[in-house]
Amino acid sequence: MKKKLLTITGLLALSIVMLAIAAPSIIHALGMHPDYNGPIYKLPGKKALIIATNHGVLNKPGEKTGDPSGVMASEFTHPYYGFLDAGMDVDIASIKGGKIPVDPQTLGRMVITPEDKRYLDDPVLRGKIKNSIKIDDLDFTQYDAIFIAGGWGAAYDLGYSEKLGEKISEAYFAKRPIIGSVCHGALGLIKAKDDDGNLIIAGRKITGVSDKQVKELGIDVTPMHPETELRKAGALYENQTAFRDMFATHVVVDDEKRFVTGQNQNSGHVTAHRMMEIISKLPEAPSPEKGKSAE
Repeated sequence: MKKKLLTITGLLALSIVMLAIAAPSIIHALGMHPDYNGPIYKLPGKKALIIATNHGVLNKPGEKTGDPSGVMASEFTHPYYGFLDAGMDVDIASIKGGKIPVDPQTLGRMVITPEDKRYLDDPVLRGKIKNSIKIDDLDFTQYDAIFIAGGWGAAYDLGYSEKLGEKISEAYFAKRPIIGSVCHGALGLIKAKDDDGNLIIAGRKITGVSDKQVKELGIDVTPMHPETELRKAGALYENQTAFRDMFATHVVVDDEKRFVTGQNQNSGHVTAHRMMEIISKLPEAPSPEKGKSAE
């Protein structure tokens, strides 16, 4: 009997170990960070800007302490390496400049991606994240792609920044940059306005992380929730759902093909590549004649 119990215990222990080893693959198969199998674009000479949060604590507004948070790793690594591998020059910026906190949980064994691991071994990108450029110091109109990353930290600063709203507005009316976001990064779009004070995303198809996903994850202390705020701004919010929305994914291109938005952490690859698809089809601006300035 004792031998039988030891055998059963050993088998149970082995099963638990095997399940633990297989867990990341199981989560991936359920829909977390799906592989990108679409077209690959080459855009040498083009420029991209990725914007992320400066807020690194998950807490109630006004509180000083809480669990470490920030940008979700894959929400900047996937677009960054997508743009970089296409031959684009890529800058990293934030509201205040300086350090962009990376949510440590998003680099954990269960959810880490090949691009995240590439980041950990990439001193150039690590340096850009540690010393990001302040958005005030950049001319957004000089970029071909502007991508706003999310993560829980983004709920505390992106949607409150009047300066980011002004910069996105300038980029939109310059007609050059394609503007993208993923997950909570969509909050960076809600203050962009035209000259009459109308919100630019009103009446436009946009996505961001769903209220359902926020509720399922039990993280409701953040001051802004993308679906709620996008609907308030008059955007035509849309999303896909799953038995848990963290396993869903969706990418939306507005009718004007100026805004490309991804629903959540699973959508970064496709969002960046859909942006590059649009950029690849844009006509090249004519160079000014020698001795004449461009109009």
